Amino acid sequence: MTSSVLLIDDHPLFRSGVAQLVQGDPDLTLAGQAGDGPAGIALALSLKPDLVLIDLNMKQMNGIEVLRALKAAGCAARCVMLTVSDDGKDVLEAMRAGADGYLLKDLEPEELCLNIKRAVLGSTVIESCLAGLLVDALKAPPQVDVGSLTEREREILGLLVDGMSNKQIARVLGIADTTVKVHIKHLLRKLNVRSRLEAAVWGFQNPQFRLVQAPG
Repeated sequence: MTSSVLLIDDHPLFRSGVAQLVQGDPDLTLAGQAGDGPAGIALALSLKPDLVLIDLNMKQMNGIEVLRALKAAGCAARCVMLTVSDDGKDVLEAMRAGADGYLLKDLEPEELCLNIKRAVLGSTVIESCLAGLLVDALKAPPQVDVGSLTEREREILGLLVDGMSNKQIARVLGIADTTVKVHIKHLLRKLNVRSRLEAAVWGFQNPQFRLVQAPG
């Protein structure tokens, strides 16, 4: 079964290139494309794609505004930013708005398709070159309650650092998806962060507070 992708980007030439790339992948289908935010939101809500690729810098309505509008409307699609901006503050704002990934437009075509598929399956996708920028944007975080982290929360923190989705974490730990969601909710509160990506960055910076799941 193929995964459907909707494109929201106000650059026709780039949008056309990504559309051709998606259509050429046997695991993906093009649900539609829009040249501005309002049209993209309408298409996302009517077509119900599996994933929406959103440009950040659009004239009529920027990508963050589009993302927030989709989340507020209850859009179930995975949402990934696809942009030229490598500003750590933009990455952080997108993740806090609910983005499931942040990719740069200079990504190799094969890598873009691979990341789209990973995002559809539940992984948070972000290019490794942006990790340092995100760390800088998260410097001097508020006080965190690391002393109250349970062993299970520390396990999940380690798996978040590995980039695992809720389903993958549930499978590794032998627990239900809903249980994973509850643990992550508690983990975010204790670390005083607003997204799983921020928690993963924090865990990467503080390896002493995470448990590594033994193989097998």
